[in-house]
Amino acid sequence: QVQLVESGGGLVQAGNSLRLSCATSGRASSDYAMGWFRQAPGKEREFLATSSANGDYTKYADSVKGRFSVFRDNAKNTLWLQMNNLKPDGAARYYCAGTGASKKNLIPKRDYAYESWGQGNQVPVSS
Repeated sequence: QVQLVESGGGLVQAGNSLRLSCATSGRASSDYAMGWFRQAPGKEREFLATSSANGDYTKYADSVKGRFSVFRDNAKNTLWLQMNNLKPDGAARYYCAGTGASKKNLIPKRDYAYESWGQGNQVPVSS
């Protein structure tokens, strides 16, 4: 399995932007479709965005479409989530996840489709 480590979290004011990074190790990131999720206290884990193994295909949750962008550089074994116009309800712990890409256009949005997870990064949002 690939190992994942998120970074870039921290307090952000509502309306501002933040970029999260997810560094992969152990296996080539080009072998994995990768996604971003978040979980707020007392709530279920929420899908945000996913990228196919080569980055050609992406999918977003309706709640973040137009504000969040997922992109990757497999040469650097890194995935990013650019978050613009963060809202107060975006305060949560953010996770990146990976799953072996059985096909090049694999972009799963269900958390059970992913077998590798990072430790998460806290993102508080002040209003």
